[in-house]
Amino acid sequence: MKTEIGVIAVCLVFGFPVIAQQPGNRGEEQHGSAPAQHAAAPAQRHVNQPVGGGHIPAHGPTPSHTVAKPAPKGGPPPKTARVPDQPGHPSAPHVDAGTDHWVGHDAGKNNPKYHLDHPWEHGHFPGEVGASHVYRLGGGTRDRFRFDNFYFSVAPADYDDCADWKWDTDDIVLYADPDDDGWYLAYNVRLGTYVHVEFLGNV
Repeated sequence: MKTEIGVIAVCLVFGFPVIAQQPGNRGEEQHGSAPAQHAAAPAQRHVNQPVGGGHIPAHGPTPSHTVAKPAPKGGPPPKTARVPDQPGHPSAPHVDAGTDHWVGHDAGKNNPKYHLDHPWEHGHFPGEVGASHVYRLGGGTRDRFRFDNFYFSVAPADYDDCADWKWDTDDIVLYADPDDDGWYLAYNVRLGTYVHVEFLGNV
């Protein structure tokens, strides 16, 4: 009996530090002028918080297997009213925290709303893209915002979708847009919404 109690005590003493060092138990996060970098924790399920709330998608959207419908002749595509895909979700494009599904990224490849005459005109973003890097916005507006020393601009078609972003404090994660050349997807960690953004360089 004493031997069994001793074995249990040893397991508890040596097992606690291992549990405390598991991902997601660190409790600290870096912010400031340098990117807030951390490995993405496993997807957390939020009660009554199906979108945003600190959730970071493990991956970007999957490439589409269809081509977007061409723009109607005589101007840009008409704006259509959006309805949330389910109760508690925003009407803006967003990521479902329970499934990592990119709601609203389903128009197909080469969407005319995101056509650029010169894709990658300012080059590709040289920083890290994907769930392992969180960046703190450092000021600006939807037309030109920055983090660290890098500048971006939101696609005009997505202006309404970032009206509630805080351009000097929100954290974002960048993902590659697999369907539209010249664009990244900026995902807002607080809100769970995303917009198409173009890299403008570091000046």
